[in-house]
Amino acid sequence: MRTVWKALASVAVLTAVVTVAHAASLAVGKKLEVNVDPKKMDAEKQALWKTFGGWCAISEWHPAIAKCEESKDGADTYRTLTLKDGGVIKEKLLEQVDYRYRYAITESPLPVKNYEAQFTLTPDDDDEDEVNFAWSAVFDPADGKTDKEARDVITGIFKAGLDNIKKLTGDKKDGD
Repeated sequence: MRTVWKALASVAVLTAVVTVAHAASLAVGKKLEVNVDPKKMDAEKQALWKTFGGWCAISEWHPAIAKCEESKDGADTYRTLTLKDGGVIKEKLLEQVDYRYRYAITESPLPVKNYEAQFTLTPDDDDEDEVNFAWSAVFDPADGKTDKEARDVITGIFKAGLDNIKKLTGDKKDGD
C-alpha cells in the first residue's frame, strides 16, 4: 500500500508542475526519502533546507556543478551554473516559498527546451520519521533531439544530485 501512495504522491508533484508549463511534453521526477527524528521534524527539516535548499546551494551538493553565481536583472533572480566539464546553464527563479522553489532554464547546452522544474522538501505523508526531497521538471526535447535523449539527461541529473544528498546526509534509505 505504501508503494501505491508513493506513486500517487509522485504523480501529484509532476501534475502540479505540468499544469504550470502547458507547452512541455515530457515530465521527469525523482524523490529521495531522508530519515529524521519525528520529535524534531521542524528543526531537522529547517536544517536540511538550509543546507540543500538555497537557490545557489546546488553547487555544494550536485556533483556536476563547479560553481553557482546568483544575479539580478530588475526584479528577476537568476543563477548561472558552471559545470565541471565547462558547460554553463542559466536559470531564472520563478517562485520561491517555504521549502520549495520553481525555476526555468533560459540558456543551456542540455538537450531540452521549455524546461521548468521545482525542487521541494516536504514531510512524508505516510512516515512521520521521513522527509522527501522531490525534484521534478517538464520540458520538450531540444530541436534535433529525441524524447529519450532529453528524458535520460534530466533523469541522470536528478539522480546524481539526489544520490549525493543521500550520501551527504548519511541516509541509508533508497529513493524512488
